[in-house]
Amino acid sequence: MAVVGGGVIGLACAWRLAQRGASVRVFDPAAGAGASHAAAGMLAPVTEVHHGEEPLLALNLASAQLWPAFAAELVEAAGIDVGYRTGGTLAVALDDDDLRSLDELRGFQESLRLSVTRLTSRECRAREPSLSPRVRGGVLAANDHQVDSRLTVQALLAAVERSGVTLVRESVTALSVTGRAVTAVHTTSGPHPCRSVVVAAGSWSADIDGSPPAVMPPVRPVKGQILRLRFDPAAAPLQGTVRGLAAGRSVYLVPRSHGELVVGATVEEVGFDTTLTAGAVHDLLQAAIDLVPEVAELELVEATARLRPGTPDNAPLLGPTGLDGLVLATGHHRNGVLLAPITAEVIVSVVTAGTVPPVAVGFDPGRFQRCISA
Repeated sequence: MAVVGGGVIGLACAWRLAQRGASVRVFDPAAGAGASHAAAGMLAPVTEVHHGEEPLLALNLASAQLWPAFAAELVEAAGIDVGYRTGGTLAVALDDDDLRSLDELRGFQESLRLSVTRLTSRECRAREPSLSPRVRGGVLAANDHQVDSRLTVQALLAAVERSGVTLVRESVTALSVTGRAVTAVHTTSGPHPCRSVVVAAGSWSADIDGSPPAVMPPVRPVKGQILRLRFDPAAAPLQGTVRGLAAGRSVYLVPRSHGELVVGATVEEVGFDTTLTAGAVHDLLQAAIDLVPEVAELELVEATARLRPGTPDNAPLLGPTGLDGLVLATGHHRNGVLLAPITAEVIVSVVTAGTVPPVAVGFDPGRFQRCISA
């Protein structure tokens, strides 16, 4: 079978399918170099919750529960520490307007029976002494964790290789369809026959020719610009993940134990544009410095722009399509790393047993599909 896309979603699916005995080929010209490479790796179902996305919350929570075992198994399989940390996430507000917004979000979180704790300014700074004294207060989400996305991708690449998966470093440009079934994927080197195809190509999932338009996913690119700074691991500016509002600007800061601070990220509807812009870098740094002044002294080592795969309802597309053998695992938007374990379980169930687990029923690709003409 073929998996189209070598990001965290495609690799996780390929690994789990190979463990179940499937012969798997992953097609990607630059596996691990897309959105997964830029991601901050926040496992944050609580602080990422948005109004109108309650069904997605249930999926996010289910996947978060899988992460401890998933991370441990991946470390054992690959021999690479994926940087899984359970220190919680602190959301803070710089001014009174920010605090009102944060309190409104907290009320919504509590209405969903999520575990959050309101903290005073003093309590926030006791937890993170580097926070600005201007910070007005915050909310602790103790169950929102993090993983190093780049190490996770490295580990998945090693795990799939050790599981017998073949990595084909080519782009899939088209599918061969006979009747109502997919029979091959096409790359620059020609056709590759297969009986099943999992499309996990992120923002490019809809750019594969050969299948009826009604089957292809309504996935759009959502640009994100993100920064990486360097600090002395012996003098970390933060102990855990901090998300914040600074004069209405949203920012997150994710420290790694090896001395990297990830600062992100913009959300831009600009199509397939990965241009780095001075304004976005400035706004991210300004918000980060407003919340943690020490950030101004850190070395800026990288600025990156990548494309998240968004859908009309910002929820993923998981499961079978109107073509026999064609399965979708895409559209994860800002939750790709978080949803990797549950997505892999869903896809394994669909491919090997022909069933969609109850947790994924609401994310059927058919919710956007037109009826396929006979």
